Amino acid sequence: MRAKQSRSNRWRDRKGCGRGFLFGVASRETARRTRPTGHNNGLSSGSCRTVFTGRLSTPLFSRGLLNRHRGHLHTFSSVCNFRLSSSELRKLLFLFNLFKISVEEETVILFLCLFILFLCLLQNHTDETCPSFTKLSFHSAVVGTGLNVKLMLYTRKNLTCAQVINSTIFGNLNVTKKTTFIVHGFRPTGSPPVWMEDLVQSLLSVEDMNVIVVDWNRGATTVIYNHAFSKTRKVAEVLKKFIDRVLVEGASLDNIYMIGVSLGAHISGFVGKMYNGQLGRITGLDPAGPLFNGRPPEDRLDPGDAQFVDVIHSDIDALGYKEPLGNIDFYPNGGLDQPGCPKTILGGLQYFKCDHQRSVYLYLSSLRENCAITAYPCDSYRDYRNGKCVNCGMPQKESCPLLGYYADNWKEYLKQKEPPMTKAFFDTAEEKPFCIYHYFVDIITWNKNIRRGSITIRLTDRAGNTTESKINHEPATFQKYHQVSLLARFNQDLDKVAAISLVFSTGSTIGPKYKLRILRMKLRSLAHPERPQLCRYDLVLMENTETVFQPILCPRLQM
Repeated sequence: MRAKQSRSNRWRDRKGCGRGFLFGVASRETARRTRPTGHNNGLSSGSCRTVFTGRLSTPLFSRGLLNRHRGHLHTFSSVCNFRLSSSELRKLLFLFNLFKISVEEETVILFLCLFILFLCLLQNHTDETCPSFTKLSFHSAVVGTGLNVKLMLYTRKNLTCAQVINSTIFGNLNVTKKTTFIVHGFRPTGSPPVWMEDLVQSLLSVEDMNVIVVDWNRGATTVIYNHAFSKTRKVAEVLKKFIDRVLVEGASLDNIYMIGVSLGAHISGFVGKMYNGQLGRITGLDPAGPLFNGRPPEDRLDPGDAQFVDVIHSDIDALGYKEPLGNIDFYPNGGLDQPGCPKTILGGLQYFKCDHQRSVYLYLSSLRENCAITAYPCDSYRDYRNGKCVNCGMPQKESCPLLGYYADNWKEYLKQKEPPMTKAFFDTAEEKPFCIYHYFVDIITWNKNIRRGSITIRLTDRAGNTTESKINHEPATFQKYHQVSLLARFNQDLDKVAAISLVFSTGSTIGPKYKLRILRMKLRSLAHPERPQLCRYDLVLMENTETVFQPILCPRLQM
């Protein structure tokens, strides 16, 4: 009976000690309740120093064992970035003691190493080891959030796993390389920008740089736009403090590039003003219009905020800013009603944000090798559509400005202008990568009477692929022996053109059918000016009737 009771007491001692240890509640009352007569089990502050087994107390854990092998255990745990404190090691040894009576010291250490490995694997599968963009709910947008700015660094050393940095912790930041900041805008639902990851990865794919995501979702998340607007200058002050520290470490303002979306564009401008326009470059992606329209330059993005400022306007009739804000301002599809975006409220949320977000996706397309969107400097979108912007304001040997990342190729040319500003227009397709391939069609007619109408052109290559374009936005006027240059836009870029078809239309469904007598037609690619120009002579187009012909190389007919 006494032996049975003794075994029961021993189990009670183990159970009580373990329970108090594991849950951190081993109070003095627990110690008194579980301490056997004549033995001091050392219970204090939640640690158990002795385990009673059978006939004797075996102090398997000792300070000496821990001190002898602490270095090995810490080294082993650090392999997977898993660090155990001394108190945690003591706890592991105690757990081991609960189930082992007498073992060799090496066995204890081996067990602990295996246990650490298990914890490491468990951590990799269950813990979020990479910082992520702040995710908030719509509830947060309703009640509002205080401002908190988090800087997340990506480099080619950590492409997919951000490092949270600040004025004292730089992580993998290399101050000798370009540093690109991405600043988002108003977040009415609290969700992260869906385009952010793609933009980070695309930037790092084209250049070895530092990419810093400026996460100010706590501050931008609100259903009241004015609240987010009021925090923009505070965000700029945080960025100024960080950039100051980076400059001390050896960075150059020439290598600072800021990409701002919506409100983020004006935040970038505020930062630039703090450095008197010495930042290397600012790109504004559809800068916010509400509460900024009509503001003086000191209260918004301005061409003087950086050495080069380029802006893409994609929603000038709603959420975006209409007037020019940069050294070069791009207006895709005239800056409004982007192809592929919903035209009615039946499109849901996309009706409100699709045009506004298109600027980001157009910029992304410029980072991909298979799509280089060319823009054409013009006074108006109407002139561009009517083919009045031919030479890009530069010598013919020079190319027109490219949208997006490589827009700064025009930086030196713009410096020669007074003022150093220009507007550029272009059209896009409805879907990614949004590329439109532009051709000029030069037509000289020899009709006795003036003809007005539109031209539809279709190209066919040797493989049978076809692409079609209605050339002019408005009816063109064809006069005898006068050349008319029409801008044609195609969704496909056909290199080896084998056949061309033309259709002339006056737009009239009644009355006589007219003829358009063409003395010479020339087709030339604007995207690839190095390609040979294609010609055809002496054509007669019957109204609303397709005329198909095989072009010839223009140089062959030159005398």
